[in-house]
Amino acid sequence: MDLSLRTVTVTRYILPLREGGSLPALAEADDDFKYVLKFRGAGHGVKALISELIGGKIAQVLGFRIPELVFANLSEDFGRSEADEEIQDLLKASCGLNLALHYLSGAITYDPGAVKIDSKLSSEIVWLDAFLTNIDRTFRNTNMLIWHKELWLIDNGASLYFHHSWDNWEKNAVSPFVMIKDHVLLPQASELDDVNMRFKSILTPEILREIVELIPTDWLHWNDTELSPEEIKEVYYRFLMIRLEHSDNFLNEAKNARAKVI
Repeated sequence: MDLSLRTVTVTRYILPLREGGSLPALAEADDDFKYVLKFRGAGHGVKALISELIGGKIAQVLGFRIPELVFANLSEDFGRSEADEEIQDLLKASCGLNLALHYLSGAITYDPGAVKIDSKLSSEIVWLDAFLTNIDRTFRNTNMLIWHKELWLIDNGASLYFHHSWDNWEKNAVSPFVMIKDHVLLPQASELDDVNMRFKSILTPEILREIVELIPTDWLHWNDTELSPEEIKEVYYRFLMIRLEHSDNFLNEAKNARAKVI
């Protein structure tokens, strides 16, 4: 599987998508496609982009439908004509390499009351989010779309939250992830053991290393650590490997949480 990302240059800012604190935008690039653009200058900065990149690529490897991820260049003079000062400041702070997802025109937000997801796919998504420590796939905000009658996963930016404090990352790697109790698909996730065995066989050390190596060095110059970009990448890799090796911790937490809601 080719895990590489294309790089596009943003040519037109269309409109802000005022969802959450990150203020993504609908934009057009030089390949004439529209994208949901995630900005390095927003909210949690490049760490949210790293979560989106790692989470999206792991989802792709595991066979989920996700919009194409691309690196998106933003030039220094982009957005100077933007009248909204908040948006103009965001664009100025986001010059350089950002991340974008292909825009799924006509997609609708997944409604758990209207569309039933089978136990296999539900179990797969719950496992993915428990592995990635994704706190943001709840009834309040499902971060899933229905497009051409198929389920697509979007927005992994709230994953890997250990990196926002960066302390005790080894402890976080083996955490049971208690917030899985709020997952929108947990009640249907009755095949977690089977999924665990299958997904652990897919996510080899080589695959995880290749995914981590996709992180641009430009995103790894941080003020809150003395680690070099290569050392930061190594932490991400080791976090994922340790978490995979101790998957029983989050697997049992998910099964116990499910038993309380069914």
